[in-house]
Amino acid sequence: MADGMSGRLAGKVALIIGAARGIGAGIAERFHEEGARLMIADIEEEAGAATAQRLKGKFVATDISKPADADRAVEATLSAYGDLHIVVQNAGIYPWSLIENISPEEWDTVLGVNLRGVFLIARAALPHMKAKRYGRFVFTSSITGPRVTSPGHGHYSASKAGINGFIKSAALEFSAYNIAVNGVEPGNILTESIEKQRSEAFIRGMVESIPLGRLGTPRDVAQATLFLASDEAAYITGTTIVVDGGQTLPEGKDFRLGPA
Repeated sequence: MADGMSGRLAGKVALIIGAARGIGAGIAERFHEEGARLMIADIEEEAGAATAQRLKGKFVATDISKPADADRAVEATLSAYGDLHIVVQNAGIYPWSLIENISPEEWDTVLGVNLRGVFLIARAALPHMKAKRYGRFVFTSSITGPRVTSPGHGHYSASKAGINGFIKSAALEFSAYNIAVNGVEPGNILTESIEKQRSEAFIRGMVESIPLGRLGTPRDVAQATLFLASDEAAYITGTTIVVDGGQTLPEGKDFRLGPA
């Protein structure tokens, strides 16, 4: 086996929502390398199907804000593989709007995907995992909301902080069935979406705020997600791993020591 690949998810079936591209695709790729059988679920059908084909998995079109779609994603996974061990809910949207300009409809859309989707997929997958007395949920939260924020992200921040609260409650409720519930909190991760939606100046400013001196990659988030999805994390539940290059550590701007 190549370096970094040890078959940690061999024999496991993973449903990854929001895996057509970006962080989700990075998670799917890493899971594939470790032997997982994949169901890719995404609202982007063409890109999602392409990712699934590349990683020898299956694809199901899914709007995770809709209960019927969440149920169908689980049903499609069980139909294709006969089992389900790991659920990752990574789908998320982040329109930029000041609070005074957020319409109730936009608020509901953001929380519908980011937060309601977490609840819906947990509810859909829970009966199977309870019956098996085994399961791993990993939810993509963010440092934005639980730890920091910036103007224009009121709804996004609320949704991600809500995910962290849900993780704790679900971990407690599901613990009797050997089901672990955890999350990752990415910082600024360089994805296609970030490159399209944010200016070069914005990206440079983010790099300057990160002690490790670079934006993260989808693979950086995938490594943490892999750990939480694996049996190496069997005694970890109800928590999150911050993947931010140290961004949330400094008290102010003048934090750099050593070589420039």
